[in-house]
Amino acid sequence: MTVPILELYPAYEELRDEIDAAMLRVAESGWYIGGPEVEAFEEAYAHYCGAGHCVGVGNGLDALHLALRALGVGPGDEVIVASNSYIATLLAVSMTGATPVLVEPDAATHNLDPSRIEAAITGRTKALLPTHLYGQPADLDPMLDIARRHGLRLVEDAAQAHGARYKGRRVGSHGDAVAWSFYPSKNLGAMGDAGAVTTNDRELATRVRMLGNYGSSTRYVNEVKGVNSRLDPLQAAILRVKLSRLDEWNGRRRAVASTYTAELAATGLALPFVPNWADPVWHLYVVQAPDRDELQARLDGKVQTQIHYRIPPHLQGAYSELGFTPGSFPVAERLANRVLSLPIGPHLSQADVDLVIRAITRRSSP
Repeated sequence: MTVPILELYPAYEELRDEIDAAMLRVAESGWYIGGPEVEAFEEAYAHYCGAGHCVGVGNGLDALHLALRALGVGPGDEVIVASNSYIATLLAVSMTGATPVLVEPDAATHNLDPSRIEAAITGRTKALLPTHLYGQPADLDPMLDIARRHGLRLVEDAAQAHGARYKGRRVGSHGDAVAWSFYPSKNLGAMGDAGAVTTNDRELATRVRMLGNYGSSTRYVNEVKGVNSRLDPLQAAILRVKLSRLDEWNGRRRAVASTYTAELAATGLALPFVPNWADPVWHLYVVQAPDRDELQARLDGKVQTQIHYRIPPHLQGAYSELGFTPGSFPVAERLANRVLSLPIGPHLSQADVDLVIRAITRRSSP
């Protein structure tokens, strides 16, 4: 038996009656675009995040793109992003016509390193776009300070950080806008694509909603060139059911992470580092090993693992026009060659956790 990296069906199985009732409610309502289900989820998620507003959109990439556009990011601008982020963060910048400017992460936390940001700021810099990678919040206070001093906007990529806390406060309203993905594998996952933007800025929320509705806030009156990106009522209803369990499920993830950290300490693997101001939600549990590929091969057939992410953005063909070569971003490249994600999730059994630990510790034994 192989321990899966993550199983999605058990989440439905645990909440089957509530999810089935929610889907039936949508089907019987006859309201299939927008409407009460979307409004109810937006209100609930804004409250959960401690934000004044939530706007549902079609997916996480759209959330990033629309947040940036709503803040006025466009052609000729530059947006600072982490050099080890998932490529979607860069794609959102490119979709606005702006240029992503890569800055190395902190080698300990894997999140954008605040101490490197100011050296990358130019007269064209419009925004900072940190990612809360693996479910651990980035160090926001110094970034907010930099943004204020340089007149920049701060957009957070929180696609992996549902429920995470920074200095005791939930991620969701620190920056100008926070972009969320509800892709099925996320801590708060839909049964299809879905996303949202949270913010304390009412006007910004209105612009995001307008841009996602063909650039229209009044039917058949199109103020700007928008797109079609709206949260589906069916997904909204499912997400509202799952939101009621999010803290409990995050707690289960924390328990798995705590066990891994205690039991793998003597294996020689570099385990995740958590600053004392961070309360991560363990979307991923990522270790580092100099012989990562060999370790993954040895675990194959017993433990399913993944690499997040094998090729950093600057070495992807999609961004070849930036002209980077191997060695351009050594921290990101070193991480890409060493990181390995272990199974984690709210429905991972203790037996599976023990199997993962045994498989790794046996590999580490003489």
